[in-house]
Amino acid sequence: MTSSPPRGPSPLAPEIAARLKRSPDGLLPAIAQQYDTGEVLMLGWMDDEALHRTLTTGRCTYWSRSRGEYWVKGDTSGHVQRVRSVALDCDADTVLVKVDQTGAACHTGARTCFDADVLLGDGTGGDAPVADQ
Repeated sequence: MTSSPPRGPSPLAPEIAARLKRSPDGLLPAIAQQYDTGEVLMLGWMDDEALHRTLTTGRCTYWSRSRGEYWVKGDTSGHVQRVRSVALDCDADTVLVKVDQTGAACHTGARTCFDADVLLGDGTGGDAPVADQ
C-alpha cells in the first residue's frame, strides 16, 4: 500500500510552489547525489512540505509512501544527508539534492542504492556490452 502525503496550503515560497509539476499524489522524485564525487546515492519522494523542510533545515526530508509519514535521512540510522544544494530539472518535475552523505545512503546498508543490480555496464572490465544505438 502506498500512502499520499496530507494536502494543504504549500509552505514553499509561491514562486517555487507554482513551478513544481507534481505527480497526482502530490509527490516529486528527489535524487540524492554526493556533492563532491557526483555519486548517485538514492531516490526518495518529496511533497511541498518535505521540500520546504529540506530547504530550511539543511537535512533531507522525504515522504515515505510505504509508512505514510515524513522521515529525515539519518534520524534513526545516523547516516545523515547534509544538504549542499537543491535544484529542479528543466521540467520542474524532479529535484536534485546534492548532499554530504555520512555512511550508507541505502536502507540495506550499502553506500548507494544503485550498486547491487547493474543491468548494463559501461563496457569496461568484462561488463555487458553497450547495445547498438
